[in-house]
Formats: sequence, structure tokens, C-alpha cells
Amino acid sequence: MSVRKNILLAASCIGIMAVTAPKEGAAVPAYARQVGMSCTACHFQRYPQLTPFGRAFKSNGYSQKGKQYTIEDTNLSLPTSLNASLVSKFRFQKTNGTDNADPLNMGELQVPDEAILYLGGRVGKNIGFQAEISLGGTAALTGFKMPFVFPVDKDYTVSVIPFITDAQGPAYGFELLSTGAVEYARPFEHIDETSAQQYLRKDADNAATGVTVVAFHKYGYLSYTPYVVGFATAAPRKFMSYVRGVVIPDKIHNFDVAAGFQLWKGDSKTDIGAAPTLNSIDAWALDAQAQGKYGDYPLGVYLSYGSAAGAGATGNLFNAEPNSKTAFAIATELGLVPSKFSVGLGYRAANNGLGGSDSENAFTLGGNYHVAKNVTFQLNHSFYSYGADAKAALPAGAGDQKTTFVMFSAF
Repeated sequence: MSVRKNILLAASCIGIMAVTAPKEGAAVPAYARQVGMSCTACHFQRYPQLTPFGRAFKSNGYSQKGKQYTIEDTNLSLPTSLNASLVSKFRFQKTNGTDNADPLNMGELQVPDEAILYLGGRVGKNIGFQAEISLGGTAALTGFKMPFVFPVDKDYTVSVIPFITDAQGPAYGFELLSTGAVEYARPFEHIDETSAQQYLRKDADNAATGVTVVAFHKYGYLSYTPYVVGFATAAPRKFMSYVRGVVIPDKIHNFDVAAGFQLWKGDSKTDIGAAPTLNSIDAWALDAQAQGKYGDYPLGVYLSYGSAAGAGATGNLFNAEPNSKTAFAIATELGLVPSKFSVGLGYRAANNGLGGSDSENAFTLGGNYHVAKNVTFQLNHSFYSYGADAKAALPAGAGDQKTTFVMFSAF
């Protein structure tokens, strides 16, 4: 699909934003307990969209103090309580295909789709942490990071963030936008259908171990992450590179805006036992967002475009096909009854890299009912359309619609 057509589609979506809307979930309550503030202090509409205060809290390594008491001594500033949150997601998902070998065609109850114990907050002055422990099946650590923050002045900091993650990729180290630049920061439950970055990486092994170095200013940030593919046990011999840049200007017409780029490049090599593991990656993305109000209604708009080079001789974690894999996505969110009811709309135009008629497009509708700020019922429904070659590559009996119902809670 041409760039001109993508621009026209984006304009069309923006034109109907008055009848679109977002999900509103909850912040990770561990941090709300630490600072003694409502989730809305850090989050626009819902978790994970961040307000300027939320970006500042995260850029300072989750270490900001609030009403919670701390144990103070020389080189010690530790909260009296270990802050924790339980985040759960129960999900029912169904596609309209005819092949009963695929459980989604019959309807699948995923209970729990997620059940995660979050521990996080202040470790000391300018040091914080976040740990994620999956409670599904055998309890296991699924993510960990510990930001070390070095303030330069009141607006500028440098951070060093060692991390491991089983599924979020190198962007897990540090990310402030909600375009799907990292998986959990997404505008819809149907993430591949509403985020170009997530469409690109959906077939990739996104476990990562690395260190993110961030230069942050109130007007944006630049980060560099050397990393290897794999979780926890690995002997790194060669690192891939991930670079992220974001510009955050002053508000424009009462909208908080931001735009950025992502670049994944290079090869990694790890030795596990006697056998080396080699991986290659070559991809980039551009994204932008605007969060503010349309009249009296909270409104978010999220745009993304990405491309992953053809696999070639060395392969590409984001693309197993011979030709470039590309995607453009837009998601709009508008709170019709703030803190209670919202709906949403998203569109994706993509090419899967097969060549020929390889388009994979999706149109997504969403609705959300917020029982409380930290308990939400969500409904997403996507319609798919395919080029002839892309459709021929689908499994026999594959459907062209998907419905997902989610109960999300965090406490």
C-alpha cells in the first residue's frame, strides 16, 4: 500500500475520532502505594499511558518518595514496606475459522492469560527496581530491571538500567510512549492489529538480557541498549544494538505530544553449554502520539510505522520472509464517560514480506467498562483482509475475524 494511501487512511481515522475511545485500566498499585497518589497522577486515562508526571517518575527510576515512611541512614533510604501488586488478566478469545484443530476457532478460555506479582519501587536515593513474577503454573521470575539514575540538573538525568525479560525485548529497559514500542505499552488488547512495532516482532523470540543507557531531558530522551537474545542463563559473546530516540515538546493546543524512532541492528552470540546460539536483526520504526482532550473528552491518538528487512543469508528475528516486512498503524482513544465507559478504533495496513499480493490489513473496534480504576472489562473485535498471496499462505480454514473479551484487574 502506498504512503499516500496510508496518509489518507490516517486522515480518515482522525476524522472520526469523536466516536472512538480508549481502554482505561490501572497503574501498577505498588508505585501508587509508594508515592501516596492515585493512579491518575501518573497515567493518562489508563495504565500504561503516562502523563508528564508519570514520565518523570519513571525516568527517575521509580525512586521518588511520597507519604510512605522510609528507613534513613548513611547511604540508606529504604521504604518501610516492600511494595507489591497483583495483576491478573482473564481472557476469552474466538476466531471465526472453520478448522476445529485450532482451539481459537471454537473459542478458548484463557484463565489466567496473565497472573503476575509485581514488586517495585525505591531501593535507595536515585536507585529503583521492578520485578515481575509469573504466578501461572510454576512461579518464575519473568522480568527484572534496576535503574541507577545520575541527576545532572533539575531537567536532565543519565540512567544505567540492567535488565532481563522473557518477552518484552530490549525496549523493556526504558520506554515512555504507548504506541506499542514495547509490548505492554499498547493502545489495544489486539496489539498486532494496532501497533506496527508489535506486528513486526510477533514471530520473534523477544526474550532479552542487556543494559540500557538513557540520557533523559524533559524535552525527550535518547537510549542505547546492547543486548543478547535469551533470558537469564547465557554467556554473551556478541551483542545486538537497540537505539531509541524520543522528542517531547511543550504542549500543542493542550495536547501532550511525543514522537520518536526505534532501530534494531546487528548480531548476537551466546554460549549455552557447548553450543553457540546466533541471532540477527535488522528493523526500524517511527512512532508518534498525542494525548489531551477533544472538547470535554479525554483523547489519545497513536501512530506507528515500521519495516524489517528481508531475512537474507543471516536471517532476521523480525522477519522470516525474503522481502521487507512493513506496517502502518493508527489507534484512536476517546473517553465517552471518563473513568466509566469508553470505546476504541484502530487500523493496520501491512505487508508480510512474502512478495506479490502480501497485504495483511486489520480494522479493530474496542469497548471498555470500568468497574473501578483498577478493574476493567474490555472487548476487542478485529476484521482482517488479505492480498491473494497472503491469503493463500494462511492455514486451511483460517478465519477473517477475531473477538477477545478480557477482565483486567490490578491491586
